[in-house]
Amino acid sequence: MATSSTPSAAIRTTGSARPLNFQSRSESPNDLEGKEPPMFTPSRLTLARKRRGMTLVELGNQVGVSSQSISNYEHDRQQPSPHTLEKIAEVLSFPLSFFSASEIDEIDPASVSFRARSKLSAYIRDAALSESRLAVEFSHWMDDLFNLPAPHIPTPGRKMSPELNVDYLRSAWDMGESDSIRNMIHLVEAHGVRVFSLAPEYKEVDAFSFWRDGRPYIFLNTLKSAARSRFDVAHELGHLMMHCDDEAGVRTRAAEKEADEFASTFLMPRRSIAARIPDSPTTDQIIRSRRHWNVSALALTYRLQSLGRITEWQYRQSVIELGRLGFRMGEPGDAPRETSMLMQKVFSALWVDGIRPQQIADQLNTSITELNSWVFGLMASPTPEQEIHASNRPTQLRLV
Repeated sequence: MATSSTPSAAIRTTGSARPLNFQSRSESPNDLEGKEPPMFTPSRLTLARKRRGMTLVELGNQVGVSSQSISNYEHDRQQPSPHTLEKIAEVLSFPLSFFSASEIDEIDPASVSFRARSKLSAYIRDAALSESRLAVEFSHWMDDLFNLPAPHIPTPGRKMSPELNVDYLRSAWDMGESDSIRNMIHLVEAHGVRVFSLAPEYKEVDAFSFWRDGRPYIFLNTLKSAARSRFDVAHELGHLMMHCDDEAGVRTRAAEKEADEFASTFLMPRRSIAARIPDSPTTDQIIRSRRHWNVSALALTYRLQSLGRITEWQYRQSVIELGRLGFRMGEPGDAPRETSMLMQKVFSALWVDGIRPQQIADQLNTSITELNSWVFGLMASPTPEQEIHASNRPTQLRLV
């Protein structure tokens, strides 16, 4: 059975990254002495506070000012003193430069629909949206430096069923009808989707996606198993294709079911299932077979039932047995977790140009820790062996 490789997509530098000013923008408290108060951007304080999941009262208590003062700062009715701004930066774990960078708008909550919406508190939702806004800013920064894959996702909406949407997409992406997918993140990145990780402190937040400025984005909860994370990418891809014209902020049960059906069909094509799995397979056969498609055992079981390859009774029995074996809580024997190849290539190219992680973080007015939370932890400095390997790489990089 053929296995699809991720379509190659060139990543060319638009020139050396050196013309950008890669000087450290951080300032120590002593640097503020004798200086005029730095320019302050109120929208940056709001975004940073929400990113940390803090209320006005909580931030004010930790900084040592009233909640009304914090509100005044955010609404540009009052400027924080240099000392107060220094304390705000310390409490929120952002460099001082973050609060004097250009104005930044927020992601409209109505434009993003979260699964399990009723269980998600407003402050957790706002924290995830604030993180995603920072990731969007990083995405724009990458676009300024590199010629990256342009978006290539057809959006027929609900004009076709999820199964027909899958057929349409596989044709548009030159994929065979029954090809399995080696790596979901690499595949969607090659077609212009930006995929970022979500900070682990908000485990309640599931995967979500949205379109912004003509670019599709997917954000993943990295606490899930690798197989379930792959399914999330396919699920969100279905939303990006089928529900881009839906009323903002509405993610109905019907839409969720359609995205699940899209993901199931995309990852486990009907013909591929028929060729590899006999009718009425045992639970052991399901567990062994899931590795061909890199899906969870439960997802494969559901797909078999939807295709009529097992009866409703067999489906229930298999689910019970899989639960007993630990497959409801995780995915024993899971494949390695997928991560971003696009960002690996970008960071490698910057490393070749002599640009180090702290310089990248400085350009983005953030910290390496914060940046790492968006990029699957890929900001660690290369080992000596990796540095030698990176120095021998050609200027033109390709996603493979």
